[in-house]
Amino acid sequence: MNRPELPPGIDDPVFPEAWQAEVFALTIALHDRGVFTWPEWSATLAAELRQPGVAADGSDYYDHWLHALEHLLAAKQVAPVAEVDTLTAAWHRAAEATPHGKPIH
Repeated sequence: MNRPELPPGIDDPVFPEAWQAEVFALTIALHDRGVFTWPEWSATLAAELRQPGVAADGSDYYDHWLHALEHLLAAKQVAPVAEVDTLTAAWHRAAEATPHGKPIH
């Protein structure tokens, strides 16, 4: 059977880093639970992507995706900025104290 050629890059990962897939999945799950509407999400992400300093090559797209999600959750009072900052700092401390290759607790 003759199969058509697949486009170049078809085997490349959709998400170059695991955290990008996680934040994508989290966004979908929060939307599915009714935390925000899709128009709210798309408006928030679009506003984030219009900020100065966005990489022209799109290499920072998921950084902006994450910032948009943080802003939307703060605006909805689901995850206030101070709480997210506190948890982020705690995670970084735990990561720094964990030997390489061991689970972070």
